[in-house]
Amino acid sequence: RKLFKVCVMRHIPIFTFINKMDRESRNPFDLLEQIEQELGIQTYPVNWPIGCGKEFKGVFDREKRHILSFEANNGQHEVKATEVDLHSPELDGLIGTENRNTLLEDVELLDGASDAFDLKAVQEGRLSPVFFGSALTNFGVEPFLERFLELTPPPLPRYAGGQEIDPYDENFSAFVFKIQANMNKAHRDRITFLRICSGKFERDMEVLHVQGNKKMRLSQPQQIMAQEREIINEAYAGDIIGVFDPGIFSIGDTVCSPGKRFEFEGIPTFAPEHFARIRHKDTMKRKQFVKGTTQIAQEGAIQIFHEPFSGMEEVIVGVVGVLQFEVFEHRMKNEYNVDIIREGLPYQYIRWVSKSPVPVQELHLSSDTKIVQDFHDNYLLIFTSEWNIRWALEKNEGLELAEFHKE
Repeated sequence: RKLFKVCVMRHIPIFTFINKMDRESRNPFDLLEQIEQELGIQTYPVNWPIGCGKEFKGVFDREKRHILSFEANNGQHEVKATEVDLHSPELDGLIGTENRNTLLEDVELLDGASDAFDLKAVQEGRLSPVFFGSALTNFGVEPFLERFLELTPPPLPRYAGGQEIDPYDENFSAFVFKIQANMNKAHRDRITFLRICSGKFERDMEVLHVQGNKKMRLSQPQQIMAQEREIINEAYAGDIIGVFDPGIFSIGDTVCSPGKRFEFEGIPTFAPEHFARIRHKDTMKRKQFVKGTTQIAQEGAIQIFHEPFSGMEEVIVGVVGVLQFEVFEHRMKNEYNVDIIREGLPYQYIRWVSKSPVPVQELHLSSDTKIVQDFHDNYLLIFTSEWNIRWALEKNEGLELAEFHKE
């Protein structure tokens, strides 16, 4: 839900593939309604399932107005596709009379009541094309990928301080959207991933890291696919490249041509919902503890906070899902050789202090609200309930809190 909030907020196109139609499933109309209600986006079914579970016979292509059916031979999921027109007399023998009648009713309802297809709305993230299929039987996957390539937009302009950066601008620019440490444990490397936004990137070209105010040469740019890495010599707007990072980049940083300095708008940080106090068991490993928590936080896998005027002997870790605690604990032990002690905290909500009428320490807050700082020294409040958030806003006129934060 948090991810889709950001997608809708940033007008990122959303494509939906509803999988596992070879198993029993809910009514397709109910699934579409749930997507629209939960994610706040309209839907357009590009194809429509015929049956489900053992009775799954294929899909109806709404654009081409024909049936794409399949047969799984001997339970081996060998797909045999056949194209049959919706009004063909062969249809009863192919999908059965009951499925035919249901399909004709569904198609009539879709044509009369569903949202019309609007490519502009798709590319602005307001309408999601929906595809049904079964990845296990490899049915419906290839048509989905083909339509994805047809419908997805070319690289779009991005904004930097109010100015629009055209992807066809000859000046190079990119932003950091992901950092991954220890991809190769033998070398303890750290890779920063850049999305190119404009211009042409060439190996060894001089670029400016805006936040660090430092010129540099990116001499070993890579494209990474699973475990394979390939050194590349050039890349263009829309491409993703990985570069070795000695610890100078952060998520949201801008890299651009030295003569064209600007700073892209930051990437929203999700508000975590689970919190724990973390400290190291062995006091002799403070250095590894600080390095591990800092690097993993820089990757965006966790968020770390501390109480004002405290050090790094212990930190408060916030995560979106509890599994991230286990991943964090595993990585600290296996990558940094640090055993940690984790103490769960009762807080569930966090808000960044956008504007405060008084110094944050002087705010009127409930007893189960805590003031913390992130490691950019921004002030935040963590709460045990939504009631405490409302109480803080009511008791402190002029206080403004934000659910998302841009680095």
